[in-house]
Amino acid sequence: MNENPSNGPTAPEPDNSADAAARHDSANESSASTQPEQPTSFGAASVPPRPDLPQGWSAPTTGYSQTPNAATHPGQPTGAFGQQLPPQQAPNSYAPYAPYTASDGSGGHTQPPTAQKTKERKPKRASAGLLVACLAIGAVVGGASGAGAFAVIDSMQQGTPVSNEAGNSSVTINNTDDVTKTTAIAAKAAPSVVTISVRGTQAAGSGSGIVLSKDGYVLTNNHVVTLDGETADAVIQVTDDAGNIYKAKVVGTDPIYDIAVIKLENVNDLTPMAFGDSSDINVGDAAVAIGAPLGLSGTVTDGIISALNRSITVASSAVPDNSGDQGDDETPFQFGLPGQDQNQSKGGGYISLSVIQTDAAINPGNSGGALVDDEGKLIGVNVAIASAGSSSDSGSQSGSIGVGFAIPSNIAKRIADEIIENGHATHGLLGASVMDASSDENATVSGALIKEVSSGGAAADAGLRAGDIITRFNDTPISNKVDITAQVRAEAAGSKATITYVRNGQKYTVDVTLGSLSE
Repeated sequence: MNENPSNGPTAPEPDNSADAAARHDSANESSASTQPEQPTSFGAASVPPRPDLPQGWSAPTTGYSQTPNAATHPGQPTGAFGQQLPPQQAPNSYAPYAPYTASDGSGGHTQPPTAQKTKERKPKRASAGLLVACLAIGAVVGGASGAGAFAVIDSMQQGTPVSNEAGNSSVTINNTDDVTKTTAIAAKAAPSVVTISVRGTQAAGSGSGIVLSKDGYVLTNNHVVTLDGETADAVIQVTDDAGNIYKAKVVGTDPIYDIAVIKLENVNDLTPMAFGDSSDINVGDAAVAIGAPLGLSGTVTDGIISALNRSITVASSAVPDNSGDQGDDETPFQFGLPGQDQNQSKGGGYISLSVIQTDAAINPGNSGGALVDDEGKLIGVNVAIASAGSSSDSGSQSGSIGVGFAIPSNIAKRIADEIIENGHATHGLLGASVMDASSDENATVSGALIKEVSSGGAAADAGLRAGDIITRFNDTPISNKVDITAQVRAEAAGSKATITYVRNGQKYTVDVTLGSLSE
């Protein structure tokens, strides 16, 4: 405070806070005493010297600013905490004040200090004063009212309730005025991609998934939910793009094309992925992969479609030994399920997949995630990666080298729909054993050379026979045995297809009705 000898004391603004009300009530109870007790200090134990007081006077040792009692000293009265009180009230309605004591130790004598200007005080937050008042009310009226007082206090300690909160997003956009096309694609598609954590009795892992419906159907890989065949009854936990966590159960799995569908519990507001037509994409088209590589959810990588109708053979312990043909042992690549240890044989068989090849980085954990086009629509389900050289050098599969693979969305959707409807999916069967035509020294074209035809099978019924070289399946070129196996498995049992083949140098076409593969 500063002295203002010319104008006298300046009246401070009234303090109507709950703290003041509590102190006034205390003052009324003790008004019979000429010198009531000094209030308890909630602040510092002592106050530094006051240079603005008259010579020979010192401030009281309390955490609050004190002024003389208006009952014994003239002038405008002020409250115990420095607030101005209305002059028409009786002096005893004011809160108690501590006397000023002369520096010579005489004590007991009170005088008003020199007129001072009081600084305007900002409104105070309800704090300790309100706490004391509420506790006092509770103690007086007891039971339920006391609980009510505590409820008031508790509600004041909480944050402000939020309604219609927008969910968090894994795609961060700091500058909305300058975004790339990839940013726009990711922002549209990311809410439909989830992170899947799987735990079995002997192993655990994570992957990605694609939301199929608002009520919780999610598409992913079979090797994600079974830990590559380690468990048939894993504990599954799913985290969506907004950070919400759900429990999930397996609806059905398809080890032949490495597809699975799970169902989240207690959810009805997920964002389904928009599906594109994978038969319409071209080599060179933009491609964006979204998933949780290495458990890093919401990771976005971009690239292009490097190749279409690529066929790969992948080792899988989830299928019997005779479910597919092994790939060429001399291939410079190891085609594997992301994260799978290629150096450990689990006694399983092989599956042949027709896939989209992309240079968008795909790593362990991307499995089951989305490969989307330039409109943010699903064109593939990320499934496998290629590693250069033998993986036996390191004992496990390395990360992306720019050669990743995704199951085309048209195939994945067909299988997922069957799983949701029936609990399982079907696959076509040609009824013939094949080999690479290039392995026959008499072959004149590349393709799948029929070695043997099964009696009563689809190939036999269509008139195909040993020695024929299949060069096309519907509109897809066939270059080797893996191509024809992958294309036939991609079709549902009972599907019709057109096969182009070469016999004795002459090209023919024939329609076939595929049989049903027994898993």
